[in-house]
Amino acid sequence: MDGQKRIQSALISVFHKDGLEPIIRELARLDVAIYSTGGTQDFIERLGVPVTPVEELTTYPSILGGRVKTLHPKVFGGILGRRDLQSDVAQLEEYAIPPIDLVIVDLYPFEATVAGGGQESEIIEKIDIGGISLIRAGAKNHADVVIVPSMAQYAELLRLLKEQDGRTTIAQRKGFAAAAFAVSSHYDSAIYNWFSGAQGDLRLSAGPTTVLRYGENPHQKGAFHGDLAGMFEQLNGKELSYNNLLDLDAAVELIDDLTTIPGAAFAILKHNNACGAAVRPTVKEAWDAALAGDPVSAFGGVLISNAPIDKATAEAIDAIFFEIIAAPGFDADALEVLRKKKNRMILVRKPANRPKVKVRTALNGILTEEADTVVAEAASMKAATQKAPTAQETADMVFATLLVKNTKSNAIVLARNNQLLASGTGQTSRVDALEQAIAKAGRFNFDLSGAVMASDAFFPFPDCVEIAHHAGITAVVHPGGSIRDQDSIDYCNAHGMAMCITGTRHFKH
Repeated sequence: MDGQKRIQSALISVFHKDGLEPIIRELARLDVAIYSTGGTQDFIERLGVPVTPVEELTTYPSILGGRVKTLHPKVFGGILGRRDLQSDVAQLEEYAIPPIDLVIVDLYPFEATVAGGGQESEIIEKIDIGGISLIRAGAKNHADVVIVPSMAQYAELLRLLKEQDGRTTIAQRKGFAAAAFAVSSHYDSAIYNWFSGAQGDLRLSAGPTTVLRYGENPHQKGAFHGDLAGMFEQLNGKELSYNNLLDLDAAVELIDDLTTIPGAAFAILKHNNACGAAVRPTVKEAWDAALAGDPVSAFGGVLISNAPIDKATAEAIDAIFFEIIAAPGFDADALEVLRKKKNRMILVRKPANRPKVKVRTALNGILTEEADTVVAEAASMKAATQKAPTAQETADMVFATLLVKNTKSNAIVLARNNQLLASGTGQTSRVDALEQAIAKAGRFNFDLSGAVMASDAFFPFPDCVEIAHHAGITAVVHPGGSIRDQDSIDYCNAHGMAMCITGTRHFKH
């Protein structure tokens, strides 16, 4: 047997009412007795559907400002009572406790209140007690009870009500129970993380799971855990892949940093590294300058801007093959141009909060660290040489430092006039990274005279500044911290170069 049970009674107590009406009407069609409280009861009554107040069942009013409404044996007894255990059935009858076959409940918006900058007292009041208890009780007794812990399960419940006339199998109830414990564990993790701050043990719960086509390679399975729809609205194209998401993560971090510079920013990324980036007065100018940095690597790249895309920019972009474009908006005529390729992924970025803690597996455990939120600015450029950088060189060093922060180590970035000229990425020596960058700049006909160089870490020897000087670079910036910093400073002083030290290293592995 499949353990079929028919829903004859329901307890409904939800914070969000969206999508609830069709469920209420189906329950009414099936003559299901409904118990409810507070705003949910008012909502059901306005639909003209009979509903019994929970207070009538318990003979207790909602007390303590709504903190205690459903916490009562007549509620939890009805949920937890085992229908196939005679002693439970006898006690339910003895105390006039009606069995409850369906529980629809959601939780106070704790995470949204924290994210919205709520006061501590407001956040505390959004710690749900009754709701979480109802969810756990319903899930525990899934042998008899259907538990619907959030709006995400409304569609499946509605389908069962319509197609099975309120009957459910044990497998279906167990599926709802699994979803219920996913909701409760995520909720408790969020509360724990708020109380503990950065000092507590790791508690991971990222939200809904999206199964991806595959992982980094086709033979690997992959999934994304989190609210991807809260980050982007996809307007066109195929499903995002594992590698797409990694590139988008790198792109979002970079464009957010570049947004600290006035103007429209545009970046092109491949394998998590920028191959083109620029800030200009208009988005079209930013695109042109970004593409010039490496028009070869831009093929198949991920494009991102902090400015809406207009038709002129869309027509220029459409001339090359690319995988993804993300921006805060697209003009209607720009979308018409970009949608010509059906697989091209077009994303509107939403104002979503990103994790403050970075997480990755390592060995037989997990590594965590605070996100690198240090953003370069003119004030962080501390001159270490006799020659101070010009205003333009200072601005270019800020731009280059923002880029090198977002480039795989060992990394060198060459820039001028808020444009990435070339970079050396992921090299085992800083000299190799610099030589790679210089060679790449030459390949695309960039004259490095008057350009600046940024390094993600200190120069252990003066060889890098010497190579940069011979290439025409006039100013360099790095974190400093080597016991031989002075050697590089001395070379710069002897050859009329400016050097700034920021004091902040930006390794990225």
